[in-house]
Amino acid sequence: MQGIRNLLLVSLVAAGSLTAAQAADIKIGVAEALSGPAAQYGHSIENGFQLAASEINAAGGINGNKIKFVVEDEQGKKDDAINVFKKLIFQDKVLMVFGPTLSNSAQAADPIAQGAKTVAFGTSNTADGITSIGNYIFRNSVTEADVLPVTLSVAQRKLGIKKVAVLYGNDDVFTVSGYDNFKKALSDLKIPVTTTETFAKGDVDFKAQLTKIQSTHPDAIVLSALMAEGGPIMVQARQLGIKLPFIGGNGMNSVKVFTLAPGAASNDLWVGSPWSIDNDTPENTKFVAAYKAKFGAAPDQFAAQSYDATHIAVQALKKVKLSGNLAADRTALRDALPAVKWTGATGAFEFVQSKTKAGKPAGYDAKQTAIISVTRNGKYVIEK
Repeated sequence: MQGIRNLLLVSLVAAGSLTAAQAADIKIGVAEALSGPAAQYGHSIENGFQLAASEINAAGGINGNKIKFVVEDEQGKKDDAINVFKKLIFQDKVLMVFGPTLSNSAQAADPIAQGAKTVAFGTSNTADGITSIGNYIFRNSVTEADVLPVTLSVAQRKLGIKKVAVLYGNDDVFTVSGYDNFKKALSDLKIPVTTTETFAKGDVDFKAQLTKIQSTHPDAIVLSALMAEGGPIMVQARQLGIKLPFIGGNGMNSVKVFTLAPGAASNDLWVGSPWSIDNDTPENTKFVAAYKAKFGAAPDQFAAQSYDATHIAVQALKKVKLSGNLAADRTALRDALPAVKWTGATGAFEFVQSKTKAGKPAGYDAKQTAIISVTRNGKYVIEK
């Protein structure tokens, strides 16, 4: 009988130790597209999170506590993103949520986080209006409104562009927002548009639009697309003999372009981002080397942004005394985040507060400087 009591005591002690270990974990939700067309972004994003967490935990974590990511696949779909946010926030009771991958999904799911007073931190959402949802919505991905005018201006200066054709996806929040911002920037730069053509998500044949574009003799093609359509568009353009440069948005800034548009098909794509693999700052050099060592491949913008986002959140968490009261801890993190400044793989970073449609203070966008790159022979090369 005594032996049974001792065994029970050992079991209880072990269970208590396990509970204590779990209590020392800081649970953070990750809602990313790990399947479907947007997975080409989602897997890079997840890798960036995992690399940062492994480094942070190996260095002692946050005030002795370890990061524990709870990862869910939102498949790049609005309904799935909503369901994943609900699970992470209400069932898994995470402290905050990173994601989702696409702006479409963020517009659908972020109101769940705002209503639950839980930080939603986007690392790849760049469409207008995401952070106007509310004061618990953050992102470190620079908006298309900030980047596209710079990309166009540099391309105009370098290429001597006098007129362009525009091609964009008309059924996605991100690609429509990109089109709107391209349209404004073209107007501001006084660059005429020869024709504006559209496509839908899931389309595979773009030859009709490209043939129309070809007939108008532009100097470049402005493209607002996700990579699933953007890569094939570049391939089909080259097949039609169109050797014009493409000027793309955030969705085209991925090494996946070299897979989807192999060889010369991917040449002369101009994009803007705070990150470039060729940026030789100490922080970026360290990140690129660590990423290659861990994953056996080169990182992209999306991995760099999630990597930096983890470090940004950690800087805020270091200033928060976690009480164990989840509601209070979520609010304390929200209150600590806006003051964070960080220099990482994507360069110097700070938050700037956005406003609601009614003009009231809302969530927080990224303030960073864009780097303009062009694809040449399977690489992104910085243009200065």
